[in-house]
Amino acid sequence: MSGWAMILTLVSAKQSVAPRFIVVDSLSGRRDEKERSNMRQAHVWTGRPLQPAALAVLESLATVVVSRVGERNDWYAEASVADAIIVGGETFVTGEVMDRIGPRLRVIARTGIGVDRIDLDAATQRGILVVNTPDGPTESTAEHAIALLLNLCKQVMTGDRILRAGRSFPGLTELTPGLEVSGAVLGLVGLGRIGSRVAAIAQVLGMKVLAFDPFIAPERASTLGVALAPSLAELLPRAQIVSLHCPAMPETYHIMNAETLHLMPKGSYLVNVARGALIDETALLDALRSGHLAGAALDVFDPEPPMANHPLFTLPNTICTPHIGAYTAASMLRMHVMVCEQIASALRGERPTNLVNAAVWGYQRG
Repeated sequence: MSGWAMILTLVSAKQSVAPRFIVVDSLSGRRDEKERSNMRQAHVWTGRPLQPAALAVLESLATVVVSRVGERNDWYAEASVADAIIVGGETFVTGEVMDRIGPRLRVIARTGIGVDRIDLDAATQRGILVVNTPDGPTESTAEHAIALLLNLCKQVMTGDRILRAGRSFPGLTELTPGLEVSGAVLGLVGLGRIGSRVAAIAQVLGMKVLAFDPFIAPERASTLGVALAPSLAELLPRAQIVSLHCPAMPETYHIMNAETLHLMPKGSYLVNVARGALIDETALLDALRSGHLAGAALDVFDPEPPMANHPLFTLPNTICTPHIGAYTAASMLRMHVMVCEQIASALRGERPTNLVNAAVWGYQRG
């Protein structure tokens, strides 16, 4: 497998030319400071309200407009005067969308990590910067993965459903024994920010961690106390629980399919808080119904939102959450502040630290 690879310049005048912004003598009238400030400001459109701490980052640089219709409706006209837009992970931004927004658009900012729903080539061709906040959701998403893992292995949802259905305590022979995670092998597909944090938490629980990631050097894995598998095919048979933490891209599309799911040991578990497109859901359903997999916990689906009557929601051995892995107060605050910091850098003419489409730099819209 290949790798899952304005400034508004205060123009100094010549001696015979006045500067662009001036404060005139009080005898002839003073230009209102607020008016001059507004003239410098860019416009930022966001699909949802931002935290006050995030708004403070843009206070002197931009006017922030919160959508009245939301990102699931026709918001493009609202954003037509925007220099920058802030979108969530469920929003598609294609070349057509960029053109509908118009030529003022200079920055597409994503709260979170994944940019698989933004057409990076189209943005680069149009001179539009794409930025994200890869460090914002790490902790909360890793915690969510561990929460799902423990829920699966300890059959928390199974027991909860039995009692909520009005049934009495079942006999122990009616239940499948859970898995004690201490001493169990956790297989991570991807050892980046979130995968590394999951590894650290799992080790505290006494788990042995094995990972496959073609981008991670053995020295880095060793520092994390993680054993590297040379291939996915060699990782899967050795793990009692597999957790996915790689990006969605052509190389990873349906990385978990009928063939790879069959490589997992009978009675093992699968967790996915990364991207729905990593799993062939039809193959997963077959593996769960047949009993080959003891259970699966999913926070992501393909497409999103999934249909309301998705068969994965009806199985007794699945746990499904609506893409809320990073949805905590702390994580949202970090992402809001970080995404505004990236926009602020771009508006000042500085290269954003989390510029995704690096090839656009030097050719960006002014």
